[in-house]
Amino acid sequence: MSASGKLIIISGPSGSGKSTVVQHLLAQTELPMVLSVSATTRPPRNGEENGRDYIFLSDQEFQARRLAGEFLECKEVFGRGYWYGTLRNVVSTGLNAGKWVLLEIDVQGALAVLQGHPQAVTIFVHPGSMAELEKRLRNRGTESEEAIQRRLDVAAEELVLRHHYTHEVINTEISSTVKQLCKLLLQYQGEKVPCSKN
Repeated sequence: MSASGKLIIISGPSGSGKSTVVQHLLAQTELPMVLSVSATTRPPRNGEENGRDYIFLSDQEFQARRLAGEFLECKEVFGRGYWYGTLRNVVSTGLNAGKWVLLEIDVQGALAVLQGHPQAVTIFVHPGSMAELEKRLRNRGTESEEAIQRRLDVAAEELVLRHHYTHEVINTEISSTVKQLCKLLLQYQGEKVPCSKN
């Protein structure tokens, strides 16, 4: 990890509220934090901009860059045929500029990134129990039973691996979770690294 910047990884099961937490964290933190923009092969949705929401690549270009080793991590998500990944140069550019680069990625992606950046600050966000997670997924009312079960299966696997993370944060209410994360990350200023899980 670059001495001038810090790499922050936030993961959590689908339905844990991590994306909302990340949005609020970026808006509220006093730290020089930027969100790493992921690359994807899926087409842009209405209102999405290349370089802001995602780096949109053709499948051919994505695979060529993957084979060239340009990704810190990448995978095909939920069997939809679309690839997502974190480009090395996006992260290194931010770190070299002294930024705290935030990756919002899944557990497998985080474990891959940690191989090259073992000093990254890792945070696992979850709702506290599988029952609460299932409740949140069902309350969305946007997915089929099959999709919900698939997400729950993945979540169960991710929860088993949460011990790989430096910190574990239970997201019961957005504002309090964001305050907790801000306080937690401020401990890393001046390399004052906490030695115990929160």
